[in-house]
Amino acid sequence: MNLDLSGKTVLITGASKGIGLATAWAFAAEGCHLHLAARNAEALSAAAEAIQARHGVTVSIYPMNLGEEGAMPTLAEAVGDIDILINNAGDIPSGPLDALDPAAIRRGFELKVFGYMELTRAYFSKMQARGGGVIINDIGNSGENWDANYIAGSTGNAALMAFTRALGGVSLDDNIRVVGVNPGPVETDRMVKLMKRRAQDMYGDETQWEALFAMYPGGRPAKSEEVADLMVFLASPRAAYITGTIVTIDGGIAARGSIIKTSKKAQAAAGAV
Repeated sequence: MNLDLSGKTVLITGASKGIGLATAWAFAAEGCHLHLAARNAEALSAAAEAIQARHGVTVSIYPMNLGEEGAMPTLAEAVGDIDILINNAGDIPSGPLDALDPAAIRRGFELKVFGYMELTRAYFSKMQARGGGVIINDIGNSGENWDANYIAGSTGNAALMAFTRALGGVSLDDNIRVVGVNPGPVETDRMVKLMKRRAQDMYGDETQWEALFAMYPGGRPAKSEEVADLMVFLASPRAAYITGTIVTIDGGIAARGSIIKTSKKAQAAAGAV
């Protein structure tokens, strides 16, 4: 399928690894020029070199701490006009309420919740002036599948779901689409960190995190490339009437209620009962 994205310009935050990096590759394969932002300068540089060599697109990098005050407006000013914004940078801590450091929660919200809102605010007016654009927020299914063992993430993601729906509900009046994507567990370094925390809560042993895979639909987490392909489609003209909504990609986890509240057979396979 031709997605009609060739020549478009895309800004992706949190682009040095995981979903962000997979999304950069997916857009480059469609002929898009990229602006990639993340903290890790070495990883960004390596990604840019590899992507340009394979796909022949222009890749600009912005190594910076996006969680710092004023980082998002600074990034928007440095990048300039774009066609597509992918808000992806985030690191909200896992764990139950009594185990969380309030300062860590604030840092996580500053980067993800307020960061998404701030960068969207900077680009929404630019897109209005240009006559259109697309903003995709990579959120997470805990925003619809509330989890007391990831209570800060559930709270922050639910807020971003509301933000996406509220803005996306009126944005098409300006030829701008705002869409959210809710991945479940995805095979990334961040997922390993979150699953180790969950294994510690469930089994008292973080090294048992891979046992949780038995609870996942299909016995596996999603691949970063699966989430990236969804975002590329949603950013394309093929999805021109999709805005103000959240698309969940979690193998049905949210529909089940949780990866924990699943069948007894799967729990037994994971050693949970």
